[in-house]
Amino acid sequence: MTSYFNEMYQGNSVRAPYARLQDWMSAMPAELRQMKQAEAEALFRRIGITFAVYGEGGDPDRLIPFDMFPRVFSGTEWARLERGIKQRARALNAFLVDVYGRGEIVRAGRIPARLVYLNEAYEKAVVGFVPPKGVYSHIVGIDLVRTGPDEFFVLEDNCRTPSGVSYMLENREIMMRMFPDLFRENRIQPVDSYPEILRRTLASVAPAKCDREPTVVILTPGHYNSAYYEHSFLADLMGVELVEGQDLFVEGEFVFMRTTEGPRRVDVIYRRIDDAFIDPLCFRPDSMLGVPGLMDVYRSGGVSICSAPGAGVADDKAVYTYVPEMIRFYLGEEPILNNVPTWQCGKSDDLAYVLAHLDELVVKEVHGSGGYGMLVGPKASADQVELFRARITANPANYIAQPTLALSTTPTFVAEGIAPRHVDLRPYCLVGERIELVPGGLTRVALTEGSLVVNSSQGGGVKDTWVLAE
Repeated sequence: MTSYFNEMYQGNSVRAPYARLQDWMSAMPAELRQMKQAEAEALFRRIGITFAVYGEGGDPDRLIPFDMFPRVFSGTEWARLERGIKQRARALNAFLVDVYGRGEIVRAGRIPARLVYLNEAYEKAVVGFVPPKGVYSHIVGIDLVRTGPDEFFVLEDNCRTPSGVSYMLENREIMMRMFPDLFRENRIQPVDSYPEILRRTLASVAPAKCDREPTVVILTPGHYNSAYYEHSFLADLMGVELVEGQDLFVEGEFVFMRTTEGPRRVDVIYRRIDDAFIDPLCFRPDSMLGVPGLMDVYRSGGVSICSAPGAGVADDKAVYTYVPEMIRFYLGEEPILNNVPTWQCGKSDDLAYVLAHLDELVVKEVHGSGGYGMLVGPKASADQVELFRARITANPANYIAQPTLALSTTPTFVAEGIAPRHVDLRPYCLVGERIELVPGGLTRVALTEGSLVVNSSQGGGVKDTWVLAE
């Protein structure tokens, strides 16, 4: 039987970061716990924090399950994570500037040319263009897992439009409202500065032609998008306009927003739509979500798009395997955070190993997300394993495989009481004139006993994430 690192307990003793939670947990009878859980759900519903899943029937505005038991990091643990996350964000952005420019890392033989230039996320429309401050990915969501007291691994990088930060902020708000005494007793570092830091980050990458206080907007696909709540939530907290493509238009060298007082020039667009839909004159001609002519203005320095079109080539799951090499190549440093060992099925030796050990491995589509298109070998049926064997054999380069990690567990409130459940973590690193992240992130928890899949779209829940002040 696999043993898992329990973040609260070491043997029979409570680990230091969780010391003050033992009494709180013991003093909460089942009736009070159920009452508080119902209160949390009512707050989430009233505030409107819901999550739609495409292609599903039933409730389009379902709640992501919220677990009241917080996940806790010491200040020392967080300091190391923060250094590693910032290092990774710097290297990923250096890689993006390089591969849309001279491609030195490819010339040096450190990463195969086909993985970059034949990648479906590589956008030829921005070749030769360097965005303001040399930043392609302005919000980098780094998914981390833990396997021991000092063992952290990066599971994947999200360089385009990582979602979930609204849950990080609302989880904290609800916990503070429901358990104010806990916050008085514990020195927990705040996360509520995130919207202000995000606004500052976006303003700091205003384009060359901006000669005044930049006007920032959030571009959303609209209210049918699964993350629409987050788009409107962030716009409110940042004090910026939430716009759809039809609210913007190009005239001359600039982008303008339609307002009741006439057109207003826009300098920075935080876009929450995919590259393909940004500009129908440059990408998909059938897009109704974008702004015709936007890319011409972008390339001429009239507007900034965050994150930049083309940033997705850096979070491809095959390119991920080369991030440690990027850190060495661009920064001249050793990686602070390790990758999960990864087999690329596009390599014949790796493919042979993966096919021989499918029932032991986690297999993912190179461009997959949200827990879809993956096989968790040890939990899969024989039919599922054979289905993936056929898929991988038909298109090996579309898949990578990783060992099934012994993800750490944290105490979680479940129907029977309190039980350990597996967790991961997504901190949000903001990259502009400076690189900053708030002390915390989104902890996702696999609520089903034994499950390693934490994605909200696959039935996972969320927790508040505490970083203690030292």
